[in-house]
Amino acid sequence: MLIVNFLLTWLVAALSLLLTAYFVPGFEFNTFGTAAIAALILGLVNAIVRPFLVILTLPLTIITLGLFLFVVNALMLWLVGFLVPGFVVAGFLPALLASVVLTIVSTVLGLLVRNVT
Repeated sequence: MLIVNFLLTWLVAALSLLLTAYFVPGFEFNTFGTAAIAALILGLVNAIVRPFLVILTLPLTIITLGLFLFVVNALMLWLVGFLVPGFVVAGFLPALLASVVLTIVSTVLGLLVRNVT
């Protein structure tokens, strides 16, 4: 059951990235396989790098009432864009817009999957 949950979460993340690429110009994938690899790398980056950035930027996050976390998320997406061939993040602004859209899309897809399973 654990592997099924992992695979389902990974699939939802890849689909969320693809849908985000549909809505955000400058945020593009060559194939679904690229999106799947990017989802996996994004999960690893969020698990390893993001906690350090969140701690370092905590004062800004508090001052902005949490909105600075979108900037941290954009930096994570931008980093994954550099690491994954075939995944293009054309700059910081597309990454920032994608972080907002990705949050919404992944939340909606996550809720849909939870209601189905």
